[in-house]
Amino acid sequence: MKKKLNCIFLVDDDSEDNYFHQIVIREMNITDTIEIAQNGLEALAFLTKPNQVAPQLIFLDINMPKMNGWEFLEAYVKLSSDQKAKVIVVMLTTSINPADRKRAEQFPEIASFSSKPLTEKMMVEILEKNFPENGNT
Repeated sequence: MKKKLNCIFLVDDDSEDNYFHQIVIREMNITDTIEIAQNGLEALAFLTKPNQVAPQLIFLDINMPKMNGWEFLEAYVKLSSDQKAKVIVVMLTTSINPADRKRAEQFPEIASFSSKPLTEKMMVEILEKNFPENGNT
């Protein structure tokens, strides 16, 4: 039996994308908990709540109001190691700008840079690469 992730965190202001990504995640049955933040400020508030269990996987969009994905990452790298735990961050965006991909590569916290929408195939690759001990494939 495969071990589920404790939590997957969607940080994206697009409700349609979040809805679709939740369907993919639920159909794969890889977590019981999916959290959503509409922007980087909400995401940081969630991650810094006292006694908050850190998600194991964050899908992060770039273009969001209030605090975009880049601003979130700049704040995220300053969080305590407890707040970051062993979180895998995947930048999941509609951006096709090569400069965004290159910028993402400058953050060691970003495990991969992918284009929306999230697919089952993408999720399998992410799980195999980052959570092989869970046997999710």
